[in-house]
Amino acid sequence: MRHFEEQLDELQHRLMQMSGLVESAVYRSILALVEKDADQANQVLQKESEINRMEIDIDDLAVRLLALDQPVAGDLRFITAAIKINGDLERMGDLAAGIAERSLGLMREPLVKPLIDIPHMANLAESMVRKALDSFVKRDSDLARSVLVSDDAVDELRDSIYNELIDYMQKDPATVRQSISLMFVARALERIADHATNIAEDVLFLVDGVDVRHHAEIRSDAEQKPLAS
Repeated sequence: MRHFEEQLDELQHRLMQMSGLVESAVYRSILALVEKDADQANQVLQKESEINRMEIDIDDLAVRLLALDQPVAGDLRFITAAIKINGDLERMGDLAAGIAERSLGLMREPLVKPLIDIPHMANLAESMVRKALDSFVKRDSDLARSVLVSDDAVDELRDSIYNELIDYMQKDPATVRQSISLMFVARALERIADHATNIAEDVLFLVDGVDVRHHAEIRSDAEQKPLAS
């Protein structure tokens, strides 16, 4: 039993290491875009393979725990949540790499619009990721619910960015390539926020034993609860 508990601790430790790399990748990818910093973008691309390798290692550890120790109840929910969170983190890393690649392409020419709303959207998405992971570490269901509520704000910003960029493209076809790249960035940030939401849902399953996926009434209840800061 002692060895099993140590392995569970190791599983969480590795997830937190991976989450640190992913959070850094998301931050650096947007920094590269805003500051036209190729070094930041290249660092994100260089770290992608490490994130992919960590995903495989974490999956292997989790599967071994399931196969050899046959956990039940809370331990089983924890390992199941860890496997799902691992997948979400890896996809966030891929999205950050995609943003970094777009940033490199956009550095060679002036942007079609000031970068105000995209960094704001990035801050919201990064906050969601941070809160989702903190809720996992602390087993804090209230903090997890606050992530679910934040998702709508990110979606609204994405729609606003899309509409503005479509207007730019209609007025000046020369802006199409840059506008499409910025739309890709907005879409990637929205997907990162979605993965943070997935993690928050997994935390609610882990802590409270409830499955809130696709349950609008649960999200409505979350919106009415006091949010953790």
